[in-house]
Amino acid sequence: MQPATPEMVETLRELRKRVAIGFVSGSDFPKIKEQLGSNSTIALFVVRIVSIHNWTVVLEEMDYCLPENGLTAYKMGKPLPSETFITFIGEERYKTLVNFILHYIADLDIPIKRGTFVEFRRGMINVSPIGRNATIEERNAFEQLDKQMNYRKKFVEVLREKFPDYGLTFSIGGKISFDVFPNGWDKTYALRRLEDERFEEIHFFGDRCIPGGNDYEIYADPRTIGHAVTSPADTIRIIKELFLS
Repeated sequence: MQPATPEMVETLRELRKRVAIGFVSGSDFPKIKEQLGSNSTIALFVVRIVSIHNWTVVLEEMDYCLPENGLTAYKMGKPLPSETFITFIGEERYKTLVNFILHYIADLDIPIKRGTFVEFRRGMINVSPIGRNATIEERNAFEQLDKQMNYRKKFVEVLREKFPDYGLTFSIGGKISFDVFPNGWDKTYALRRLEDERFEEIHFFGDRCIPGGNDYEIYADPRTIGHAVTSPADTIRIIKELFLS
């Protein structure tokens, strides 16, 4: 949940002079505006283009802004049609799922719990055993504990077993949470927003690119050239090597 560094912002500005750029994230747009470039939730893609468009001023200096895995989308600052998680799953099934999640978290023995354990978004729900109101320090501590205890991994395994007929994907990302969304509504959904463009290549940068991570599907998709990164500095290094040298 930390904001982009000045170096990252300047790198993206320089990059955009040469290629079209955009972001895709599971988070909603208000969170993106707070943390554009965060090494925990934002994934970046850049595209080589055949013919340059007449670029105009866009949201957050991006050509494509694709929060909520692209379910909400902006192209050149203008909103595109969107879909919703609730219309897919239905109110009754949604209530059953959330009730189970909250009961599970209530019985989960972890050192601290804060608030906002289930966050409803347009294209998914985000589930956090510790709660999304945790501070940066608390998030970091939970991340280290989760690596030892596998709280999120075990939680996801239970949900897959309990709701096999819901048509849902469970994807672990960031430090404290995991996403729940309809099958196929992972970050590859964002690629639908680019289908009608004349792009030669799409380069994707993400830090959760192993199977089960929330960047894996788009990273491994044949329509992208995937780059697994470990930090903002790593992303900047690769961008400069590929596009700014």
